[in-house]
Amino acid sequence: MRVCLLLLFALLVALAAGVAPFDDAFAQLAGTGDFHIQWEVKNRFRLFRKEADFLRQVAENRGDGVLAEERRLEHESDGLGWAKDVVANLCLDSYGELLTTCERDGEKESYLNPRDYPVGVSIAGPAPADGTCAWNFDDGEGPVRQSTVPCNQEVRLRVRAGKTTVATVDIPLGDGTAQRVAAEITVRDVLIAGIGDSIAAGEGNPDRAVELEGGFCFRRFLRGSTTYYRPSRAGYTDDRSCENGPSSATAAKDWARHGARWMNPACHRSLYSYQVRTALQLAIEQPHLAVTLIPLACTGATINAGLFGGQRADDCPWVVGIDSCSGTAPPQLAELRDVMAAVHKAQPNRNLDMILLTVGANDVNFAGLVANVIVDSLTERVLLKQGGAIASVADSQQALDEDLPGEFSQLRNALKPFVGGNLNRVVYVSYGNPAEQAENQPCPGGRDGLDVHPAFGADAERLRAAAQFVDSKFLPKLRVLATCDGSKACKDPSTERMIFVDGHQAAFARHGMCVRAPTDPEFDRNCFSKSGESFATDPTSAPDNPMACGEAASNYQPYMPRGRWIRTANDSYFTAMTYPEGMPAILKPSDIHDALWGVLSAVYGGAVHPTAEGYAAMADAALPAARGVLGLNPPPAVSAEPLPPLMPATSVPAPQAPVPASGAAPRTP
Repeated sequence: MRVCLLLLFALLVALAAGVAPFDDAFAQLAGTGDFHIQWEVKNRFRLFRKEADFLRQVAENRGDGVLAEERRLEHESDGLGWAKDVVANLCLDSYGELLTTCERDGEKESYLNPRDYPVGVSIAGPAPADGTCAWNFDDGEGPVRQSTVPCNQEVRLRVRAGKTTVATVDIPLGDGTAQRVAAEITVRDVLIAGIGDSIAAGEGNPDRAVELEGGFCFRRFLRGSTTYYRPSRAGYTDDRSCENGPSSATAAKDWARHGARWMNPACHRSLYSYQVRTALQLAIEQPHLAVTLIPLACTGATINAGLFGGQRADDCPWVVGIDSCSGTAPPQLAELRDVMAAVHKAQPNRNLDMILLTVGANDVNFAGLVANVIVDSLTERVLLKQGGAIASVADSQQALDEDLPGEFSQLRNALKPFVGGNLNRVVYVSYGNPAEQAENQPCPGGRDGLDVHPAFGADAERLRAAAQFVDSKFLPKLRVLATCDGSKACKDPSTERMIFVDGHQAAFARHGMCVRAPTDPEFDRNCFSKSGESFATDPTSAPDNPMACGEAASNYQPYMPRGRWIRTANDSYFTAMTYPEGMPAILKPSDIHDALWGVLSAVYGGAVHPTAEGYAAMADAALPAARGVLGLNPPPAVSAEPLPPLMPATSVPAPQAPVPASGAAPRTP
C-alpha cells in the first residue's frame, strides 16, 4: 500500500511540474516486487579445468542443438577444431586417465567427491544501477557468509556438496526502504559413465589433428621396388624416402612425436565423441547441474575384450614426459568398479545417474567387413585375410546370431549394480549406416575418398551387401538386444530394458561417406578426386608435394562442415594418420615405410567413423533420452539478443572451519 501511494504521489508531482513521469527514480519504484535471485554453477562440466573453455561452448549455444553449435565452432576455429585448445586443460593425466584431484580455476577439487561447487548468484529484475545490495549465504553450518556489493554485480562463492544454501539479498528501493528476496541454492551433481567401442570413444576425430607437409614414401607388396608417396607428418626430420632401407627406432620415435593428439591416446578417446558432447550439452543447458563424466570408451573394444577384459591399445603415440606405453588398455568395467569404489568412500549409497553405451560392432567384426569392402587389390586382400583383418557378410552374420546375444546378456548383468539394478538408466545409442547416400540407396563404390592407398577401392557389390546387412540385420538386432523386445534373454524386461536411441539414423542415410556438397571445403573440392586421381604419380615431384592438385596437404581442414558425416580413408589419413599398435603379430608393420603400415595408416585413424558433425548429430539424438533418464526438462528457447554484461563478480570468503565431504544425496534443482 505504501509503495502504491508513493508511486501515485511521484506521478502527481511530475505531472504538475510538466516533467515526464518515467524518470530513473520512478522506474526504480515501478519495478518493485519484480526481483528474484538467479544462480548458476560455474564451469559445471567438471572435466574442463578452465571456465573459459566452458564459456566458449556456452557462447555458441542458441538452443538449436549440438550439431548447429559444432558447425559454428568449426567456422570459428577455421576448420582446425575447438578441442585443440582444450585437450591440454582437462582433469586427466598424460595417459588420459582421470585425476583423483584436479585443479580447476585455481581450486583443487576431488573429481569424484567434490566438497563444494563454485556458483554465481545475481539479481534478476530492475535492480538500481547505482545501488548497493547486502547478501547473506547460510548453509546451516558455520558462520553466515556476508557480502555487500553493487546490486548489478554477480557474487561468486562455493556452496557445499549435498547441502542447501539459503541466499538472501536486501535491495534498496530508492525511497529509503529495501526489499528482501531469498532463494535456495542446491547443486545437483550428476555422475555419468561413457563406455563402449570406437563410436562411443569418438574415433576419427583427434582432439588435435595431425599436421601434414611434404611427401613420405611407402612401399607396396607387389614385386619389385614399387613405391608411392603420400603427405608426411609435419616436423618429421628423418628420412622420408624408401631408398635407405628400414627406418631406425629413432626415426620411428620421431615419427610418433608428430602424431595427432587424443584426450586418451591408447583408446583414441576424443572430446568430439557423442558421449562427451551429450554430457557437455546437459551442463550447458542446465545451470543448476554439475556434470561429472567418467569417459571409458575405447576404440577396438568388444564386450569380451574391452569391457570385461583388457585389449590391445589401438595407438601408442609419443606423449610429453612418457617414453613408452604399455600397449594395452584395461577392462572398462574394472575401471568403472574402481571409480565407484572411490565414490563410495564418501557417498556409500551413490549409484551412477546414467550410462551412455555403444557396443557390438566389433563383436561382429565390423572393421573386417569394412576392409572386405574397400581393399580391392588381391595381394593386400590375401595378406589381410590371413591376419583375420577381413570378414565377409556371412562371417559377421554368424557372429551376430551365435555370439552377440549371449555376450549382451552378460553385459546387462554386469551393468546392473552400477545403476541400482535398473537398466532404464542405460542409454544405448545405436550406429548410423556409413555407406548410404540416400535412404535405401548405398554409395556406388569406386575410389572416391579411398585413393590414399593404391590398393583401395570400394567394390560396389560388396558395399551393397554390407550396407544391406547393417540396415536389415545388424541394427535391428541391436534394438532387440537393448530393449528386450522379442528377446528371451531378458529375465525381467521391466528392469533390463535399456533406453534405445536411433533417431539419428535417418540423417546419416543422407550423409554417408560418398556424399559431396557444393559447400564442402575448397581443398576437398579441388584435391579429392571423384575418380581416384588425388595424388601425384610423378616420382620427381611427389616427394615434395604429393597432391595432384598442387595444393599443400596442410590446407586440409579436418573440422569444417561437409556433406559427408563419415570419414573416408582420405579423411582418416589427413586427420589422424595413426600408427597401428593394436594389431596381431602377423600384421605388425616392421617399419614406418612398410607396405602394411601404408595400408593401416590410411584406416586406423578412423576411416568409416563419424565426423565431428556426425557425433554432434548423435548427441542431439541422445539428449532427449538423457534428459528423461535424469528427470530434466528441456531448456527454454534461447533469445538471440545479447544480455547486458554483469559487472565483474565479487567472491564471498568461504567458512573458516573445514567440513568433510557429504554423503547426502543431491536434490533436483
